[in-house]
Amino acid sequence: MNEPLEIKFYFAYTSPFTYLAKDPAYALERSHNVRLRFIPYGVDIRGVYGDVPTRPERERKRLRYLYFDARRMARERGMVIYPPKKIFSARRAFYGGFCAEDQGLFRPYSDRVYNRFWKGELEVEDPEALAAILEEVGADTAAFRRWIADEEREAKPRLKRCFAEAAQDHVFGVPSFVVDGELFWGYDRIEWVVKKLDAMGLRRR
Repeated sequence: MNEPLEIKFYFAYTSPFTYLAKDPAYALERSHNVRLRFIPYGVDIRGVYGDVPTRPERERKRLRYLYFDARRMARERGMVIYPPKKIFSARRAFYGGFCAEDQGLFRPYSDRVYNRFWKGELEVEDPEALAAILEEVGADTAAFRRWIADEEREAKPRLKRCFAEAAQDHVFGVPSFVVDGELFWGYDRIEWVVKKLDAMGLRRR
């Protein structure tokens, strides 16, 4: 069999629709001869919707509806999504993801971060809470703690390289899939990803 085709999956832990897309994305590796590559991407929520205290009413309604949609989709799959009460930065969670990835533990780490954050059980900006998840999945936290203490040296440049790659791929939001150079944005575009993979003859027999 040929080498699996790489699919880029741009993600954010603080995106409910990326949380919804995660397991269907995993399933692509079982149904097709592909390999997922997870790449963190930061969305400027304040820039898109405005800061919480000064957010226009129209944007408040739009965001409430998006979360309502996300919760409806989650309920259909037995998942829980509680809208966060403030805007969180996922930067430190991304650093934890790098640490887990380097040790072959990215998915168990990410699964726990997503599940607990969207249940309101994880302070996603707390390095100790993230280090505890890394330890839980069997990761050595030394690199993560070093990055938290001095993120400018290694962690932030690594994250910036991911954002630069996203810019080259014309990514503007998450979840986004890049398949053979073609961009698919949104949880509801996975069906189109599958159709493209089928057209490429990549479905497993």
